[in-house]
Amino acid sequence: MSLTRRDFAAKSAITGAGVALAGTVGALATAPNALAATDVESEGAEIAGAHHGVGHGPLIPDPDGLLALPAGFTYEVITYSGRTKLESGEFTPSNHDGTATFCGPRGATLLVNNHELKGPRANWPHPVPLTEGLVYDPAASGGCTVVEVRHGHVAEWVGIAGTSTNCAGGSTPWGTWLTGEETEDKAGQNGMTKDHGYIFEVDPEDRRANRDPKPVKAFGRYAHEAVVIDPKRGHAYLTEDASGPNGLLFRWTPPAGFHHGRGKLRTLADNAGVLQAFKCFDSGGKFVDDLSRATRIGTVYGVDWVDVPDRDAKTVSVRKQFTDGQVTRARKLEGMWWGDGGAYVVSSYAREESPVQHDGQVWFYDPKRRTLTLKVLLGVNPDPSKDGAFDGPDNITVSPYGGLVIAEDGEGVQHLFGATESGRTYPIARNELNQGTEEEPEYSEFTGVTFSPDGRTLYANIQTPGIMLAITGPWKRQKRG
Repeated sequence: MSLTRRDFAAKSAITGAGVALAGTVGALATAPNALAATDVESEGAEIAGAHHGVGHGPLIPDPDGLLALPAGFTYEVITYSGRTKLESGEFTPSNHDGTATFCGPRGATLLVNNHELKGPRANWPHPVPLTEGLVYDPAASGGCTVVEVRHGHVAEWVGIAGTSTNCAGGSTPWGTWLTGEETEDKAGQNGMTKDHGYIFEVDPEDRRANRDPKPVKAFGRYAHEAVVIDPKRGHAYLTEDASGPNGLLFRWTPPAGFHHGRGKLRTLADNAGVLQAFKCFDSGGKFVDDLSRATRIGTVYGVDWVDVPDRDAKTVSVRKQFTDGQVTRARKLEGMWWGDGGAYVVSSYAREESPVQHDGQVWFYDPKRRTLTLKVLLGVNPDPSKDGAFDGPDNITVSPYGGLVIAEDGEGVQHLFGATESGRTYPIARNELNQGTEEEPEYSEFTGVTFSPDGRTLYANIQTPGIMLAITGPWKRQKRG
């Protein structure tokens, strides 16, 4: 049953759920230059970190020039593209992206790591090796590797190869990884021999389960970013990072009688279930065309879902199959993470292609209430080259110590930063690997932020050249403030 605009307006009038003011919901943090209960155009930036008594203290420069961390914290390099090697002898592929952790055998931690490599293999010095039996399209350069960490020993092997532009992805409740292709290339484009823009499942424990890769076409073909699974209802939620027009948030409803589990997605027909795009409206029942319209923390929208006409985008991209007024759009819908009974959803930034400019939003979709609540809003960063401000949230995870941990993919300085449940932000790490010059420094984005199953280790990647890091230290629970 859909949630109609009239239903949501009536509910909002009774409960206040639709009042777009800070404090109407438990809002997560605003970052430096982010805005709480004020307009996006307003000023009033916060200073990050220990100034608020949250977090783990100021970041200390790294004498090795790689990762600045708070006092008491250390890091270890797990994989490094072009330096570390796979079990098969090839170098670790480059361009690390989305990552998740899983419990492995005999106390090991298994990580599945996306490699965001687009186009022909010749374009990259270290593409994902074409391991026999694990290749979808031999022309494509991307894919996933599986990394096993056990008592200081690291092993790495290919999970899937021959896919393209593997970006955020997401883990499943049954212990596998869903990797998405952030591309719409079809056979004959950019050297590809097969259509791309699909979700694939990778099993970190059973290598045999990954043989003969099969796309989950039921989830649609578009520029995939992240995907999460509702463990209670079985829905899949998927983000699209695209422009011209801006991308969409999707929901896939499984067909009657379908039960999730290892290997079950392979059994789905290409048109199985129902794929829909979201459509938001405010407490007065007014349609919201783009998520950038929300300029206050705590804004709550009702959500309805609209069927996708042609999920395989045979002639027209999925997002272009809708006219204005049919769906809600957002710029750079990227990372997602399931937690607290719903899905946290990132819109990385908005510029001229959006109604209102911002430097990042994090929303929370509550499937029970069918509402979307703005939790984090970053105002436009006036000077990204200066440390202390955050912009361009991308990959995201829910912290076992409270709040969120977010990987920054903005301009200038790049951080991992936290957001507490009460509206405070704090730095966790800063990328100090300068790939530019002293006069014009350049720092790669962070990706793949995720905690180990026991919560003691925070894993994250520096995308370029491709470095996986394990961060440990005196983690402490972040108070509400």
